This record gives sequence, C-alpha cells and structure tokens, in this order.
Amino acid sequence: MRHTFSLLLCLVAVSCYGQITDPKATEYYEPVPPKVKPGNQLGDPPADAIVLLGEGADASEWVSANGGGPAEWTKEGNTLVVNPGSGDIATRRKFGDMQLHVEWKSPAEPDKEGQQRGNSGIFLQNRYEIQVLESEGSDTYTNGQAGSVYKQTPPLVNALKPQGEWQSYDIIYNAPHFNDDGMLIRPAYVTLLMNGVVVLNHFEVKGPTEYIGLPHYVAHGDDVIKLQDHSNKVAYRNIWVREL
Repeated sequence: MRHTFSLLLCLVAVSCYGQITDPKATEYYEPVPPKVKPGNQLGDPPADAIVLLGEGADASEWVSANGGGPAEWTKEGNTLVVNPGSGDIATRRKFGDMQLHVEWKSPAEPDKEGQQRGNSGIFLQNRYEIQVLESEGSDTYTNGQAGSVYKQTPPLVNALKPQGEWQSYDIIYNAPHFNDDGMLIRPAYVTLLMNGVVVLNHFEVKGPTEYIGLPHYVAHGDDVIKLQDHSNKVAYRNIWVREL
C-alpha cells in the first residue's frame, strides 16, 4: 500500500523517469524584468545607459589619465579626436561588469603601416586593451589587429569597414573576481561585436595587457575606461555604457 501511494504521488507531477509532467512546475512570474526603453536607432543609447560621449562631444565625463586634469583631445562636431602627445584619457567614473558601445574612425594615413596606422585602444578597467587599429590592407601581427585583445588573441574574423568609415564596437565585459586574499577566483571575459559581427566570443582574458612578456592578474576593483593616445588622430563618438 505504501509503495502504491508513493507511486501515485510521483505521477501527480513527475513521471517515474524523473520527467516533470505538470507544465506549471517550470513556470514562474517573479521577479519581473524591468523595462528599458531602447534607443531610437541601432547604436543609440538605451534609457538606462550612461552617455560618456554624446552630442557636441561633451568631454565632461573624461579626464586626463595622467593627473586627472581636463581631457586635452580635440573636439570636432560630435567627435573627440586624439591630440597626439596629450596622453590617454579616462572616464571620471569606475566600472565593473558592463555593456560598452564605442564608435571610432581611423585617420587617412596611407604612408603608415602596421601598428603605426590609426592605432588607439580601449582599456577596460584601465588594464585590458581592446585594440583599435586601421587593419584593412595593412599587415601586422594578428593578435594586435583591430578587434583583438591586444597581445592575447586575434579576432575570430576581420569585420572592419573600409578606411575612413565609422566603425562600431559593442563590448560585453565580465570583470574578474578576487577573494579577500587577492587570489583570482574568476578571470575576466569579453565578447565583442565589430560592426554587428561577433569577433570575440566570451574570450577568457589572461590578465592585464602587456607589451612585453606574459600577462598575470593582480587584484583590483572597479576602475576606469581608458582611451589611448598612440600618436594617431583616431576619432571617437557615441560612447555609452550600461552597468550589468
């Protein structure tokens, strides 16, 4: 009798093979995802985004990465252009996990090649560089071309538009986690869409960007987004971020 009763209870919600038979058993109604109004056009900031560079190239969200003074890059309409020799610029705010949208355009420099052609970079948490480079028709090492995690991995494909056109990066970034002793317990991961094409797919970042040698993690918290002055007049516009 006890065996029969247990069997009947099993059949109410779960088959004898462990399969759920009641559809309501896998439905839930809370929490309800909050509504976010998207941008009017693809690439426009959604309602919950922090606009870092918008109309009029307002640089109020940016400072010099060396000393914290005003950003000394050049404003041209709605763009902010690298002023060679003025140094990197960084956000006033610090970020961890994020969705980041950046649009950039390389200058016309047909006389330059490789890493000297339209070079800049987007540093996540001030450490992990997503390469910006005019890589269309100019040879360089593949883990240093546009869309690479610099010196760590090349992009899956080269989805650049022709030189002189605006390029877009959409970055999904998961920050690394450290324990109280500073030990890495989860590395950083990055997914990158270049002009709408996935070129990095949940890539495991090996550590901070190093020009020479191998990367290794050092514990840190939230930090700034940095744009690099690499002596090329790369232009930026329409930069926004969503904290995740």
